[in-house]
Amino acid sequence: MASYVIEGGYSLDGSIRPQGAKNEALQIVSSVLLTPEEVTIHNVPNILDVNNLIDLLRQIGVKVTKLNEEGSYTFQADEVNIDYLHSEEFLSRSRALRGSILMAGALLGRFGYALFPKPGGDKIGRRRLDTHLIGFQELGASCDYDTEKQSYILRGENLRGKYMLLDEASVTGTANILMAAVLAEGETTIYNAACEPYLQQLSKLLVRMGAHIEGIGSNRLTIEGVKSLHGAEHTMLPDMIEIGSFIGMAAMTNSQLRIKDVSIPDLGIIPQAFRRLGITIEEQGDDLFIPRHPNGYEIDTFMDGSILTVADAPWPGLTPDLLSVFLVTATQAKGSVLIHQKMFESRLFFVDKLIDMGAQIMLCDPHRAVVIGLGGRHKLRPATMVSPDIRAGIALLIAAMSADGTSVINNVEQIDRGYQDIAGRLNALGARISRL
Repeated sequence: MASYVIEGGYSLDGSIRPQGAKNEALQIVSSVLLTPEEVTIHNVPNILDVNNLIDLLRQIGVKVTKLNEEGSYTFQADEVNIDYLHSEEFLSRSRALRGSILMAGALLGRFGYALFPKPGGDKIGRRRLDTHLIGFQELGASCDYDTEKQSYILRGENLRGKYMLLDEASVTGTANILMAAVLAEGETTIYNAACEPYLQQLSKLLVRMGAHIEGIGSNRLTIEGVKSLHGAEHTMLPDMIEIGSFIGMAAMTNSQLRIKDVSIPDLGIIPQAFRRLGITIEEQGDDLFIPRHPNGYEIDTFMDGSILTVADAPWPGLTPDLLSVFLVTATQAKGSVLIHQKMFESRLFFVDKLIDMGAQIMLCDPHRAVVIGLGGRHKLRPATMVSPDIRAGIALLIAAMSADGTSVINNVEQIDRGYQDIAGRLNALGARISRL
């Protein structure tokens, strides 16, 4: 188990470019299974979860070539070994990588068969698979559960289009159903579809591969199935979660930071939400510039003077992956805020570690926490902590960077799953982070 040793109290200064989007990468990389032709993808993030998925594709027979160190790859799935799905190696690797479930839609659409284990991943509460499985069944696939292997088996050699209303606007569920539907016979309508930028990116790539999709960017997708798809080229968006993490980090450490090439139109409500915490964010071209806040930053209130609530919601609402960053950033603001995590049930359970560091937080229930900002009057105390998941891990790293002293974060492999060489990149800006 690796650890970070963080010497807190240092400001950052300079420019940083966000990595490619992790959540997009898991969808896009899985989609290469839909065609036997070559697919070229740029700006693939060099992070553990994505690398594990790429390695899983290699094991199933996909030819993978890394073109450069900037994250450009070619993939060719012309010799896929379906029998590998039954191996203990595949089941073990897939179980440890929740994103591997995105292979199911592509495999089912092209080969009429998919198998995937009940997935693991972050310990942030239950994340149902009903949306995925019901969507596949609506297209005509059968679904069986193998209790011995704890795996789902999907069969559907003659998928047919269908109108479906999803029970929730699941991003991965929508992506999986979409990948199966593009090769199904006839017309499929997915209503209450997720419409996050990453889902839009997947849709645009599929169109370049020859799919017929209407309604991209809306919650109603109409797909006219085609018999086959061909190769294409795609460049991933910058990671909005990493961008938000850098914004919160800059404010917490009183830093001056330029975040370059962020694709501002695809950030949605994120900059506006950070501004409500009192953080100054300047849009300069396609960069975000966060100046130092020598007098601190003050949380806004609602118009009637009541306490501000920051809550997650499906796009175009605020992504749940950033609520941990909003929470930790608020601990050093002036004022109070209610953080309401609606979409997951265990993502706030890291706040006890921040309380041990001196943060004033009241955990109301598994979904709500009230943060009373210290307003910079008292720095957080250093601590030894364990990262429970990717997003809590980055929040603890931000807290440690702002603390008065040296902190240790264990199990940082969790952070590595979502953030590319984060210690090295931050040290280049003035941080003091070493890895053990």
